[in-house]
Amino acid sequence: MNEQIAVDDEIVKGLITAVVSSRRSVSMAACSAVLDLFTTSIGRCRFLEFPAIDNIIFCFLQVPKSSTPSVSLVIEQLDDKTFFRIGLMEEEYIISLLNIIVILINDCTLEQLGKIPKRLSKRLVTYLTNLWSQAHKHILVDKVQESEKSFYLSNIRTNHLAESLFRLSMEGIFTTLSTFQEVKKSIFHNKFESFVVNHWEKSPLLMNNQLNPSLHDNIFSSFSQFIKSKKTMPSFLECLLRKFSSALPIGSDELDIISVLKEARENIGCPLVYQQDIRVVKTLDSKCEVHFFHGSHIPYILTAHDILRCEEAYNDGYTFALRGMEFRFKDIAAVSEGLTSLFGQPSTGVNMYLTPPNSQGLTRHRDDHCVLVCQIRGVKRWKIFPNPCPRLPRLYENVDYLGDLEGKYGNEMIAGCKEFLLKEGDILYIPRGFPHEACTITSGDETENENDEFSLHLTLAIEIEPPFEWEGFIHVALHHWGYNYNLDDVAVHLMHIAVKLIGNVDPMWRKACLIGAVSENFLQSHQRSTFNYLLSIINSEGNFNHVFSNLEAAVRKNQDIFENLRWICHLDQKKSTIMTEDLFHLVNQTDKVEAAFMEAKSKFCNEVVFDDVVHDYSLLLEKYRSMRNRYINGMLALSCI
Repeated sequence: MNEQIAVDDEIVKGLITAVVSSRRSVSMAACSAVLDLFTTSIGRCRFLEFPAIDNIIFCFLQVPKSSTPSVSLVIEQLDDKTFFRIGLMEEEYIISLLNIIVILINDCTLEQLGKIPKRLSKRLVTYLTNLWSQAHKHILVDKVQESEKSFYLSNIRTNHLAESLFRLSMEGIFTTLSTFQEVKKSIFHNKFESFVVNHWEKSPLLMNNQLNPSLHDNIFSSFSQFIKSKKTMPSFLECLLRKFSSALPIGSDELDIISVLKEARENIGCPLVYQQDIRVVKTLDSKCEVHFFHGSHIPYILTAHDILRCEEAYNDGYTFALRGMEFRFKDIAAVSEGLTSLFGQPSTGVNMYLTPPNSQGLTRHRDDHCVLVCQIRGVKRWKIFPNPCPRLPRLYENVDYLGDLEGKYGNEMIAGCKEFLLKEGDILYIPRGFPHEACTITSGDETENENDEFSLHLTLAIEIEPPFEWEGFIHVALHHWGYNYNLDDVAVHLMHIAVKLIGNVDPMWRKACLIGAVSENFLQSHQRSTFNYLLSIINSEGNFNHVFSNLEAAVRKNQDIFENLRWICHLDQKKSTIMTEDLFHLVNQTDKVEAAFMEAKSKFCNEVVFDDVVHDYSLLLEKYRSMRNRYINGMLALSCI
């Protein structure tokens, strides 16, 4: 019946008018009716077709209410999951309006969210931020008290509130234009060109900043102020963990933020998840890595009791590793995005590591991303070993087991080891694939004072997504060329396989493509020459028999040979990558396929235009960047710093 009522335009319009009526009894009755209709997706969609959300937000903002909401939470169990319903010390009418607003916002598309007037959205975000801050304080408490009589229990859960705040905050919290040059100057000291030419993805580099360590206070200002406001490192850490929410896990090639929110909505705003958001770890003398927390539940969510044990873990030599610092502090987000723009990549992740004196956190390991280690407080000693493999590790692939590599290349690695001592203000660059380990100094080391024996540093991880390696650029070029010349899809798909196979062997193909880098003209000629070199490799080494045998083997093993190329659909939503088995049958049915492949290879290598590909590549990069920025903005809104 609710669905039948919702399809009637006049009833919907009448209810919208009644909800915002000046007569409280009429408005309350209308709110109840609307919430009944919202039990159906049709009801929610119908209200979003009209200007209902604007009018109701305006009405809600006009009603007098507490500037700092008083909040109580009540536990609600559903299907073995725990939720928290919010109780407010406000009148029932205000809470009904808020309930309607939260439901509508959480059902909006990006386009519908964009149509909410900025002046209303901004004022509503201010109220929701205050409400979320109060609710978040209660979520960590192990035992939530029943709502007192003075609180009116709503149907709004904390995750619903967090989602609304996230959605309304996805656009424009921070910008990178004002910090871009400052980030470049602070990190690379106006020697960015020299860094890219001589060290990027090649060798480690220590960039001393002892003459002006306060530069870090400029680019990490709010984070530095937060540190200074705490007397001890354990108290700093405890306060930090209480204010953080878990960062939503998303796929690297997921470009639909609304889809992500719908899938993860039950977990939005929940406390930190162990291994996903935080690790508390130390390396023993045996080089074995041990964890402080050993929860039986998966995922293991940190409780208030766990956070109270921070000082115990710190005093026992455990390192606290916190992921996603760019989601917690606006200035760290700006530095992250400044680096992302500088290198022309979709994202730069930022982790924090707090290590007590005379300790080692992570054991020796290799990363699948390049790292800039920014020493914020204290001192840390690093050992970096040569990359034992000619190919750089690819993001999200399993990095080769270091024990096997040490057995094979052990002597070479030890002989090529470099040691660095990082002091406050120093920055250490570690290319991806280079094994490394770090520890705080021992009491026998010489330092300026005994307080420098602990270490607090941020790692800026420049993540090279597969589409933005050189192999990815060639796939974009092939897609662009094949689409514009309307060539045989089978030949083009076989060419994609040929590129993939060559890329698995030649180390150059895994290197980062810097075509999307901002305002770095010196890179352009180098990028063109690299592109031409890769085309010559395709022309000389693209082999039909090799492609066919790999396609046949994939079908025999029931593998998807295009598994790592599904991102190509982001270039053109109307086209999708063909299934491996279907392509194999098409190839097997005709003798003309090899000739078509050889013709496509020759034409592609001679006809593809670099500048045309740059346009498509830049559009793809912008899609990734837009998704990433919305995600960061939403997460920043949930930070209670």
